[in-house]
Amino acid sequence: MTGTLDSTKPSVEDERTEPSHRGKLRIDRSVLRKIAEHAANLEPDCVRVGRRVAGIGMGEHGAAARVTGPDQQLHVHLDLALRYPAPVTSTVRAIRERVGGELDRVAGCRVASVDVRVTALVPHPPAPRVE
Repeated sequence: MTGTLDSTKPSVEDERTEPSHRGKLRIDRSVLRKIAEHAANLEPDCVRVGRRVAGIGMGEHGAAARVTGPDQQLHVHLDLALRYPAPVTSTVRAIRERVGGELDRVAGCRVASVDVRVTALVPHPPAPRVE
C-alpha cells in the first residue's frame, strides 16, 4: 500500500523549526510595485488614461508605482489619474491606506510613506445621446 503526502498542512517538524532555519523569503521589488499599483487601481476614483507616444495611442495605463527602501520601511511613489470632480485629498488618503494595508497583508512589508502625484483629472465620459 502506498500513501500520499498531504503538502497542504505543515509537518510537526516544520512547526518546531525556527523561521530563520527554514530559509529566507525575498520578494522582488517588481512584485511589490505591482501590488502597490493594483491596490491603487482598486480605488473607484483612480482611473485609467490613454497612453500616447508621438500622438499615437498606445493603449491605457492605470497607476504607476516605484518602490524603494528596505522591506520594513518601504517608500512608495505613485503617479495616477483621478476622476473629476472627486475630492482629491480624501481620495489620495484612501489610496495611501489601501496601498499600505495591501503591501502589509500580501507581502508582510511595512510602508513608511506613500507619495502620490496626481497626473490628471479625468471627467466622467458624456452620456450617449439618442438622436
